[in-house]
Amino acid sequence: MVNQTYSLETDKDTLVNMYREMLLARRIDERMWLLNRSGNIPFVVSCQGQEVMQIAASFALNKEHDYILPYYRDVGIVLHFGMTTREIFLQAYAKAEDPNSGGRQMPGHFGQKKNKLVTGSSPVTTQVPHATGFALAAKMENKPSVAFVTMGEGSTNQGDFHEGINFAAVHKLPVIFMVENNKYAISVPYAKQVACENISDRAIGYGIKGIKVDGNDAFAVYGAVKEAHNRALNGEGPTLIEAVSYRLTPHSSDDDDSSYRSKDEVTSEKAKDGIEKFKNYLVDKGFLKDEDMEKLEAELKKEINDATEYAENAPYADASTLTNYVYGHKEEN
Repeated sequence: MVNQTYSLETDKDTLVNMYREMLLARRIDERMWLLNRSGNIPFVVSCQGQEVMQIAASFALNKEHDYILPYYRDVGIVLHFGMTTREIFLQAYAKAEDPNSGGRQMPGHFGQKKNKLVTGSSPVTTQVPHATGFALAAKMENKPSVAFVTMGEGSTNQGDFHEGINFAAVHKLPVIFMVENNKYAISVPYAKQVACENISDRAIGYGIKGIKVDGNDAFAVYGAVKEAHNRALNGEGPTLIEAVSYRLTPHSSDDDDSSYRSKDEVTSEKAKDGIEKFKNYLVDKGFLKDEDMEKLEAELKKEINDATEYAENAPYADASTLTNYVYGHKEEN
């Protein structure tokens, strides 16, 4: 059972805040696609279809103590943990003020020390053993911290996945491994990636708890992550969570998904959009009215317009800084 001091289902303020963050992530992503198609930014790796699981999971964690190791689709997660809309667009434009890398990395390589967002790498799954390392440090230092790491289901076939989870399981480390199963590893469908029915079944081989949830169900995801968080803090070790949704866009802005999936399939999955499901719940409860939606959309549009304009006009990194942080860099006094 999930230990919580209130019923999430009836906490209006929390639920409305969750919806705002889901919608903000979606609207940011939609704007980035427009910017890419108009030639303004070079590359987009989309979060569309996965925002619900990202935000629901984030609300079940602790901003003050937990360390977050996101993967490249986690716009919702990094927004929740403190990255601003302006900063998201600064990284999309690869500008000098980009807090992730100063414009040096590809978009989606999130990292921000002040918000405990641990930087990722282009090779997939490298964040998994890193999360295990953060969890080991928390245990050794007796800190109330949990490491939370995400990945796509394709990442579960990499050696880093096995090594990170196995070590965490043996030492009962406070870490949550959440697989955002969007049913495609680039162009490879789930059935051709693994032989097991569920990614969560792999937990059995490591002797840890595995949970599979509907990634479009915010309450199911929140409950699973909250339970895993409590288990981690109670010394019961790691949890493997599989949250299943669907990638509503191509793998990236350079991908043609029509070569491996049909329009009918995508249309059918869009009808299951978790954001709409969550909005309808709020409307049915009386937590959200038409005028609230209109106001929220206007607020988000202004926030995104301001961030886009700022990032577009912001300077690129000076060429003299090209070698900074390659082998080390000492700031001038």
